[in-house]
Amino acid sequence: MKRTLILAAAILGLVGTAASAASLVSVQTDSGKVIAAAKNGLTLYTFRKDAQNTSNCYGSCAENWPPFTAGASAKPEGALGIIQRKDGSRQWALNGKPLYFWVGDSAQGDVNGDGVGGVWDAVRQ
Repeated sequence: MKRTLILAAAILGLVGTAASAASLVSVQTDSGKVIAAAKNGLTLYTFRKDAQNTSNCYGSCAENWPPFTAGASAKPEGALGIIQRKDGSRQWALNGKPLYFWVGDSAQGDVNGDGVGGVWDAVRQ
């Protein structure tokens, strides 16, 4: 619960700006408000097995949970940072927690990945 409140506080500041570094949006779902990527409207997730500023999701994990990648010119902003992945790509992170999509989500408002395996959490506002 504490982690969720900390994330929510950080997100409120980011979503409230005109355009954050990764263009995040708040989306109302059947289970409450979540944070999504503006580029596709899909819910963002965190992985409890990740270390601070480090992704532990590679191979088949990353096929099912695609990283929310940051382009070469993207810049961190506030609680929204960028981590370097082992393959050299860059991934958005919120308060040091890497952000992912779930292949089981296909439309804005889907939160099908929330709670998967007891280790995946939708980023909530």
